Amino acid sequence: MKNKEIKSLPEQELKAKIQEEKTSLVKMKINHGVSPLENPASLRNNRRNIARMLTEVNKRKASK
Repeated sequence: MKNKEIKSLPEQELKAKIQEEKTSLVKMKINHGVSPLENPASLRNNRRNIARMLTEVNKRKASK
């Protein structure tokens, strides 16, 4: 997910997307533990997307 897309999301959708990504990350970690993922870099990408979204949430809180 690009930064432009993240910035355009309303706050409620952003928080829902964060939760969705976190559950996805947990599932991917479990699956990777059982059998290797086809693309292990997707774990890193997912973590970074979560961090980008959390950063945007924190920026919005700070600007209020």
